Amino acid sequence: MLVRVSAILGLCLVSTAAFADRSAADKCAANLNTDGRVIYSTTAAQVQPGTDLRALVKSSTEALVKNGTVSMGNARPAAEAAGKCLSLINS
Repeated sequence: MLVRVSAILGLCLVSTAAFADRSAADKCAANLNTDGRVIYSTTAAQVQPGTDLRALVKSSTEALVKNGTVSMGNARPAAEAAGKCLSLINS
């Protein structure tokens, strides 16, 4: 019984911590320009512990530039800013 209660409490704490990190990342993303917010919103759901964030942001940004959603001229600074916010998810 004690083991079950401990396990349940542990899962609650883990999910609460993840929610808090996502909340901080979302707050950060609210200050991004339009292209940065698009990159953030497209990429955030894919961020998991251990993810190569740079590669993930790069591939998402390249796809968004190719389909015309993000302008090529703004892609790099927007991706860098979005990456800083995305890094908060797993911090």
